[in-house]
Amino acid sequence: MTNSIKGPALFLAQFLGDEAPFNSLPAIVEWAAGLGYKGVQIPSWDARALDLDKAASSKDYCDEVTGICAEYGVTITELSCHLQSQLVAVHPAYDTAFDAFAPAYLHGKPAERQVWAVDQVTKVAQASKNLGLAGAVGFTGSLAFPYLYPWPQRPAGLIEDAFEELARRWKPILDIYDAAGVDFGFEVHPGEDVFDGTTFERFLTALDDHPRCKITYDPSHFLLQQLDYLAFIDIYHEHISAFHVKDAEFNPTGKQGVYSGYANWTDRAGRFRSLGDGQIDFKGIFSRLTQYGFDGWAVLEWECCLKHPEQGAAEGAPFIADHLIRKTERAFDDFAGGSTNRAALRKLMGF
Repeated sequence: MTNSIKGPALFLAQFLGDEAPFNSLPAIVEWAAGLGYKGVQIPSWDARALDLDKAASSKDYCDEVTGICAEYGVTITELSCHLQSQLVAVHPAYDTAFDAFAPAYLHGKPAERQVWAVDQVTKVAQASKNLGLAGAVGFTGSLAFPYLYPWPQRPAGLIEDAFEELARRWKPILDIYDAAGVDFGFEVHPGEDVFDGTTFERFLTALDDHPRCKITYDPSHFLLQQLDYLAFIDIYHEHISAFHVKDAEFNPTGKQGVYSGYANWTDRAGRFRSLGDGQIDFKGIFSRLTQYGFDGWAVLEWECCLKHPEQGAAEGAPFIADHLIRKTERAFDDFAGGSTNRAALRKLMGF
């Protein structure tokens, strides 16, 4: 019998670099496998790991990429397009900052950058199909987030119009994912217009309940909002298609709380931590996801304000492996039961 949840897996984005073993797909996959990872989530924007144009157009190339990973006993879990999908919807306040997510020739050209982003995200759909993947992961982008805290008061209709426009941009993209047979797991994340359950519902409604609109579940972003991340699974488990395993802690003081983002990472009330160093109840999370039949990958997304990434990666694989639950096929008290029939059942109830 296999585990309900697969793992451990590693998101490669935070580890790819110009030095070996982090500068090519074969080298980094071999390194990850050596730490005990059985899956990798590949960032589609980093050519050191994947040539997105070739992956979208060539099944043979995708077979080569899959073969490289398989050589080390590793499966590709999903393609990530977090950076490109962020640029599908950008409020002008963030234009300059988000230029860094696009090629230099698009800097200062938000309209052209948005067209490029849509093309990139749609290529991820085709590349995922060519790789035989069931889903991809990314962001919604944001048109309304600067107006999160309503002071001065927002004009009536602003949020409604923002989500209508967000859905208008995403629906044709999701139609392409549907044609490819690929889900898109939106990471529910502050900074995006979809950052909690309420905003996900608003987005899904604006999309007319599009069947490819799914959730990438990351509890760290919920802890920092003080949202009940276990109840979130109870409510939205049918929509969860991907899982980022990331820890965090929230330590409010008399000086700062949820809105402590102007401080450096180490000085904030809310901080991302390596697995096991934070406050998140991962036993509860893995139990909930197993209970509801989630059979996707548990993917470590390493982000920590203190610990070195290589230490975090080395500790992350056994941490995830220790939390995987082999789901039972029978009740614990079956040994005390007996065979029965309808007549016996009626007799037990006195009729």
